[in-house]
Amino acid sequence: MSLHRWLLTALILMMAVFPSASGSGLSGVAHAQVELPNQPQAVPEPAIDPAANSSDDRAIANRLRGIFQEIDGMQEVAVAVDAGVVRLSGSVADDAAADRAKAIAQRVSGVVTVDTRFERDLSVGGNVEPVVDKLGTSLQSFLSALPLIGIAILVAAVVGLLGHLLASLMGFWKRVTPNIFLAELIAGSIRVVFIFIGIFIALDILNATALIGAVLGGAGVIGLAVGFALRDTVDNYMSSIMLSIRQPFRANDHVLIGDREGRVVRLTSRATILMTLDGNHLRIPNATVFKAEILNYTRNPQRRFSFELGVDADDDPAAAIETGLAAINGQDFVLNDPEATAEIREVGDSNILITFHGWIDQRHSDYRKARGAAIRVTKNALEESGFALPEPIYRLRFDNGAAKSLANLSQAQVSEMPGKKPRKVGTEETLDVSREDHVEKLVDSERSDDGSADLLDDKQPVE
Repeated sequence: MSLHRWLLTALILMMAVFPSASGSGLSGVAHAQVELPNQPQAVPEPAIDPAANSSDDRAIANRLRGIFQEIDGMQEVAVAVDAGVVRLSGSVADDAAADRAKAIAQRVSGVVTVDTRFERDLSVGGNVEPVVDKLGTSLQSFLSALPLIGIAILVAAVVGLLGHLLASLMGFWKRVTPNIFLAELIAGSIRVVFIFIGIFIALDILNATALIGAVLGGAGVIGLAVGFALRDTVDNYMSSIMLSIRQPFRANDHVLIGDREGRVVRLTSRATILMTLDGNHLRIPNATVFKAEILNYTRNPQRRFSFELGVDADDDPAAAIETGLAAINGQDFVLNDPEATAEIREVGDSNILITFHGWIDQRHSDYRKARGAAIRVTKNALEESGFALPEPIYRLRFDNGAAKSLANLSQAQVSEMPGKKPRKVGTEETLDVSREDHVEKLVDSERSDDGSADLLDDKQPVE
């Protein structure tokens, strides 16, 4: 035993032996508060009254019987109480009613414990009548609320009609938005917003705004799932909006989108429609168009063509360049400003490769025709001036082992060889470089005949 417990015991014994010393200094010690070490405090169990008797049991039983008689579905519950122990029996409609009866009995003062011995009521009347009564009550409540429901529906309809009238002002929305696509988008959004506002006001009138939180919560989860599932569609839709605002090309522009080339027919809310140079329709999703590199050949009417020609390694490249440029500049379809240019591209083992450049006006000349015509006149001019264009060199081996090169053979000997035709020099023909506008006319015809919506607007600035 610890020292402070010994001292406490001694003080108690001294107080018992010397009770008259209460006025002395010992009384001050006896009445002083002695702090004991902290001990764990146990939570006491509810005490059972030892003085309970049969009258208390009868009072508990009568109290419970009175309560059960006032509750629908519990009139058949039998109550027996003995020494504070309540026994409930009889028939109830379901387990919920049994649990409720037990909970009520446990709340009565003086009850020690509750023992239940219920039986499920399987009678038709006991199970059907409560449902019928509940439906009747609900129907009566609904009929009573009909005027309020009618007012709520009327208010929602008026708000929705107001949104529809605002959305119908398409002339105004077309003036304040860049194109008809955004005008229709804003009009549709106004309709949806006003419908939701009308529903919210109607539910507020019916005091059912808590339903909005549940609906919006469910809509948020559903919207998130749908957003992940339709992310490609949403991406394409947003790309359509951006393209309609930025207007990267006009109708009938000759464009190269990625690796797809053609003339623009129209821009819709889902795809950009091209007509290829072969006369075929090509639909490219707007998401692809928005992310791709777009090369517009129509924006600048002046366009440069380039081609390469080679001359013999023994020839003078400067003289070849001068001869070729003179031939190119002598063509009417080649622009003088900017003038044609040329440079040595590469010096090989048997040839010198020269690159020629020239400019044309695409409004009057076809690019492919002009390039082909320029190659032709330049080649002929070089040959007429005595420049040898590189040809494949073969070495022939005869039976006696001697080897001859075609390069060492005379022109007559080469022309007499099978399959070799003499070169025609100095025969120039009229070159046709007129614009090829058949595809352009097809696009114009389709745009005039088809009334499909087009997001391209000539009145809007081009990006």
